[in-house]
Amino acid sequence: MATRKTSSDDLLGPVTLAVGQEDLLLDRAVREVVAAARAADADTDVRDLTPDQLQPGSLAELTSPSLFAERKVLIVRNAQDLSADSVKDVKGYLDAPVEDITLVLLHAGGAKGKGLLDAARKAGAREVACPKTTKPAERLAFVRQEFRTLGRSATPEACQALVDSIGSDLRELASAVTQLTADVDGTIDEAVVGRYYTGRAEASSFNVADRAVEGRAAEALEALRWSLSTGVAPVLITSALAQGVRAIGKLSSARGGRPADLARELGMPPWKIDRVRQQMRGWTPDGVALALRAVAEADAGVKGGGDDPEYALEKAVVAVARAARLRRN
Repeated sequence: MATRKTSSDDLLGPVTLAVGQEDLLLDRAVREVVAAARAADADTDVRDLTPDQLQPGSLAELTSPSLFAERKVLIVRNAQDLSADSVKDVKGYLDAPVEDITLVLLHAGGAKGKGLLDAARKAGAREVACPKTTKPAERLAFVRQEFRTLGRSATPEACQALVDSIGSDLRELASAVTQLTADVDGTIDEAVVGRYYTGRAEASSFNVADRAVEGRAAEALEALRWSLSTGVAPVLITSALAQGVRAIGKLSSARGGRPADLARELGMPPWKIDRVRQQMRGWTPDGVALALRAVAEADAGVKGGGDDPEYALEKAVVAVARAARLRRN
């Protein structure tokens, strides 16, 4: 059978290599290839295989010529876990891929199975990065891109509110973006996100922190109790409190300037500079120091240094709210 070269944007190239551990992105990489194959041939045969299903010799059988010359997509999940003999088979196939067959290798990356990873890259595989999103900024970038992909406009505050409300699950974030774009006309703003995800937003650790650093103790305590009752981990709340207080400390000690300039200097998005500027009214250097000590004590308390994590959090929230009002007092 004739062979052909692939290109970085050819969904029907001989080999697609999806590298990473983010399940949503891995599944999307697979769906894109399958959709392209079925658009070219509605009768495309799709085989989705785990390492234990791809036994030595089975790849040759799966890629053997068909009487009907049908298009095929062969998906190999967790390719880093293939046996040595199966890896040998795949490497051999990479040297002579079959026309109208697309092999999709899903690989976690890292040291395990690196030989196969290197061989696929050397063979010119189309590569799709599917990294695990571990940082809030990465999830925020993901949400922004989802809106752009769907051709819709959302404010930076709306994107942040959605991340704060939904959390770290990309599938849920993608689903929320899809729902909002289907239901709402025009630009999606923070108020819209609040209407759709009020319960979850109120349970957010960042909502607790925002109310506390604004000196709104009663609202912060209410948000704290709601968060704990809905299963938010105490350590996430202390982390959010620490981030909120540190942001105020960093901005209050920074030189004046435009939000864009300060954003580069402090490593914050410009919209957050504006929000922190509003929150820092009433704060003093002494207040920041007091709040950071209170949060550190609470963090030790929720990590086993105290008998009552909830009390430690309540005490910290009140302390932060009071520190926010030192100048007014």
